[in-house]
Amino acid sequence: MSADLPVAGQVKTGADHVIERFRWWHIDEVMPIEEDLFGPEKWSPAMFWNELATRQFYLVATEADGAVAGYAGLSVVDEHESWVQNIAVRRDAQRRGIGRGLLEALLAEAARRGARKTLLEVAVDNAAAQRLYAEYDFEPVGIRRGYYQPSNTDALVMMRDA
Repeated sequence: MSADLPVAGQVKTGADHVIERFRWWHIDEVMPIEEDLFGPEKWSPAMFWNELATRQFYLVATEADGAVAGYAGLSVVDEHESWVQNIAVRRDAQRRGIGRGLLEALLAEAARRGARKTLLEVAVDNAAAQRLYAEYDFEPVGIRRGYYQPSNTDALVMMRDA
């Protein structure tokens, strides 16, 4: 995979999907995924608009028919750290390497921008995501109690060095 995703470019990452920049017109397509995966803890359209307006690095994975299968975001704070904001893959598209491809693209962008470490938060009960992150050398560094609302679920903070 290319470490550099041009603004208007696409990078093939699998036999059945393409990863490209997340644009405002994708917001309506990601909202049903948000609702299904995160329920009352989902992001609002306004939150996505804000992320795009502040020039955070967001990607979508689209299938051959153009349907959004997943999305992910990265915030690069400064040359020292970046944060994975979210990674989500539609249930019927999971276990096809889409989440892995999105994570790899985020990590490549963090490296391109010179971030020395990347952090993320993941629900303590999301063992599958934690295993994926561990494969990319993320290690637990803390807990945020009651982070996810309204469920009051704790978040595991994980970090990896560049």
